[in-house]
Amino acid sequence: MEIKLEIPDYDKTKGFQYHWEDGFEITVVNNGNSIAILANKEGLISLAVQMLTLAQETVPLNKYINLDEYGGLEDGSNELIIQKI
Repeated sequence: MEIKLEIPDYDKTKGFQYHWEDGFEITVVNNGNSIAILANKEGLISLAVQMLTLAQETVPLNKYINLDEYGGLEDGSNELIIQKI
C-alpha cells in the first residue's frame, strides 16, 4: 500500500496551514507517567503531514502547532503542542 502526502508549503504571511485527511480521529491521553496518542489511519497521516510541514526549512525555529479538542483532537483529549527547535 502506498501513501501519498501533500505537504503544504509554509508561507510566513499566511502562517501555518493545517491539512487534515477526511475522517481523521486523534485523541491524546495523559496516563500519568506517559502520554498516549491514539489515532486512526487518517489521523496518523494527518499528524505526519502537520509534522512534515513544521519541519520545512522555511518554518522559523520555535514555531509550534497547538492541537486540542477545539481544533484537531477528539473531545476530552489533552492539549498537544509540537514545537520546532
